Order: sequence, then structure tokens, then C-alpha cells
Amino acid sequence: MNICMIGAGYVGLVSAVCFSEFGWNVCCVDNDAKKVEALREGQVPIYEPGLEEVMHRNTAKGRLRFTADLAAAVKGADLIFLAVGTPMRRGDGYADLSYVYHAVEEIAPHLDAFCVITTKSTVPVGTSREIERRIRALRPDADFAVCSNPEFLREGSAIQDFTHPDRVLVGVDDDPRARAIMERVYEPLRLRNAPIIFTSRESAELAKYAANAFLALKISFINEISDLCEEVGANVQEVATAIGSDRRIGDKFLHPGPGYGGSCFPKDVSALIRTAREARAPLTLIEQVEKVNTERKIAMAARIERAMGGSVRGKTIAVLGVTFKPNTDDMREAPSLVILPLLAERGAALRVYDPQGRRQAEPLLPGCRWCASALEAGEGADATVVLTEWNEFRALDLRRMKTAMRGDVLVDLRNVFRPVLVREAGLRYTDIGRPGGEAAPKR
Repeated sequence: MNICMIGAGYVGLVSAVCFSEFGWNVCCVDNDAKKVEALREGQVPIYEPGLEEVMHRNTAKGRLRFTADLAAAVKGADLIFLAVGTPMRRGDGYADLSYVYHAVEEIAPHLDAFCVITTKSTVPVGTSREIERRIRALRPDADFAVCSNPEFLREGSAIQDFTHPDRVLVGVDDDPRARAIMERVYEPLRLRNAPIIFTSRESAELAKYAANAFLALKISFINEISDLCEEVGANVQEVATAIGSDRRIGDKFLHPGPGYGGSCFPKDVSALIRTAREARAPLTLIEQVEKVNTERKIAMAARIERAMGGSVRGKTIAVLGVTFKPNTDDMREAPSLVILPLLAERGAALRVYDPQGRRQAEPLLPGCRWCASALEAGEGADATVVLTEWNEFRALDLRRMKTAMRGDVLVDLRNVFRPVLVREAGLRYTDIGRPGGEAAPKR
């Protein structure tokens, strides 16, 4: 099978690499000539564990190639995936579909035989039908079908998620040719007993948004429960374990922190809210999730201030981790982009370390001093703040960190450390939702 993947961003590149690993011939197209040239030279523009190795293996075998020539990539393709960006539109929070529709207009003149055009990007309900309408207006003679095939990849474990998915969701109308092609492209997963779910196009498009909104709800829920735990003396991790053991709830996304970020949850929650409003079926619960998450990030800056005696002015803070989650260099909507500017505005000097995030984060966080290790960041600091739970921080020598620091405050917004070990190292500990920490009372 010949696959054309339009877009070499996170979703497009991971999908192209994994489809080539299945044995299909994949041509990945991007209009950024510099990115294409770098990919041809074996350079991976994103950090994703395992991606570089799999990409090199399949380019060496000739199953994966990169180009900026859309016409050549589309010619002879059985399946065209649209994996371009759908960022949050300024002003109304809706998904910006301009990149999707531009790609559609570009491929229309080159459709010369039956093919399936499938949205891989997250798109609002009705987008597949609009794509079909636009192509038919441009090429009434073209023989094609449009499907929806949203991805459910987690950054940091995308290869595993693609090759061992909980399910594969395909939205397709009554077109046996289109269904046959979608069944064939995922045949390697069917042989592993991965569920392949076929729905209408509208159901597939909405399911993607609904899934992300539900996960965002779980995060906001446990964050609010953690605040309650601090007031009543409960331990949020014990509470999360207790409720997560219920199979109806599950234990995923029940870890308190400074709020969710990333490329999916913020924009998808916002787009779903807008879609529901336009359909006159408002999702007031999800609207509250968005509000809670925004306020959470602001509250974390205030929490750090309280832990440092009520003011950060003239003080130095070591910041461990700035990406929105570990095992990625993605800075999109990261809590650090709200918390650190607030601390800087209030007079703090920031010394920052992230294992992978500096290249993406440095332009977004001006004024920070970047360090090569956690211990270097801690040198002369009045406080250390953990924003991202990279595994290497769990092994941090807390006694050495205390020696390097000028002060003795450790604010752990991810509950990485055991309170007893922090106290033994001579540090004053503020964590989230656990009685072993020293979280100051709220104002």
C-alpha cells in the first residue's frame, strides 16, 4: 500500500514512521523545505523516545521518504492522510482549519485514481464532509472518499501507543472501497487483536474531542480534590489510589499537578466548548474544566510565593522541568509558561533546567538562566521548584541539593519526592495534597 502523509509535525511524523514500520510505503510531505532536508539527513525535529531509531531503520529500507513535492507524493497514493496543524484560533478558541483546507486545495488537482483522504489531525465535527464538499467543487470528476481517523497518541509514549493501541477509530460512510482500504492499512494491528472501531464520520470526529475533554476533566477533578485533601488532612495519593482501583474510574490521569497543558487538551477542550455552543447544546461541565485549569496555573505561582514567606522579590528560584510533561520537548500550553513569568514579574530570578526542553523553551521564557543539571540550577537558590516529573529528578541527591542552595525551600508541584526524605535532607517541603508536606494555608 502506498501512503501519502501530509504534514511532518508530531502526529504526521510519528504516524508516517509507524506505518512504514508496518511495511507500507510512506511518503511524508511538508512545505518546510528545511525540515524536509533535515529529515532526509536523519535529523528528528522533535524529542520522542524511540522515534529516531525506527525512522532511520525504515528510511534505510526504502519504505519511508520525505519530500516537499506534494504532486509527486499524491500520485499513486492509495491513502492520503491529512496531519497538518489545527491550532486554537485566536479570539474564539475554535480550531483553525486553514491548514487543512489549504492542503485539500493543493491535493485536489493531483487526484488521478481512486484514493481515500483521511483526517489524522483533530478536527471539529463536520470537517470531513466539508473536505468532501470542497474537493467535489474543485474536481467533480475525481474518484475519492473521505474518512476520519483521529490519533490517540500520548507524547512520550507515541510509538507504543501507535503499535499497541487501546483501539483504532475510523469514521467512514457507506463506501465499501474506503472501508476496505482502512481495514487493510491497519491489518498489522488487527493481527495483534487491537480493536478496530468503525463509526460514522461525525461520531469519530466527536469521539476524539470527547475523549480528551473527559481526560482533562479527570485532571481538573483530582487537582481540586488535592486542595480539599490539604484542608481536611487527607492524602491525595491515597485517595487517587482508592478511587482509581474502581474499574469504572481507572487510575490514569489521577495525578495532581499544576494543571494540564500540551498540544491537545487545551485546544481540544476549547474547540469542543465552541462546537457545543454553536450547536446550542452547551457543555457547562467542560467549560468549568477549562476555567479550573486556567486558575490552577495562576494558583501555583501563589503557592510558591507562600512557601517562600509571602514574597519572591529579590530571591533566586531553581526550576526543575518546564515541558508540559516528561519525555517530550513540547512546550505548548505548558504550566511553566504561566507560572514562571508570574514569578519573574514579582521579582524572582529563575535558574532553569530541563533534560530536553531548552531548545523549545528558551525563546518562550526570556530572562531565565539555563543550567546543565538540576544541581547547577540549585546553586545559590533560595528555593527549588519541581514543575515537570522527569524520572531523573526522582534520583536527585537531596542532601547535595541542600548544600548547593542558599535557602532550604523545596516546592514539589508533582509529588516526586517522599516527604520524609526531603525533611531528612534539611529542606522545608511543600507538595500537593499530602499531609507530609508543609503547604501553607490558603489566603
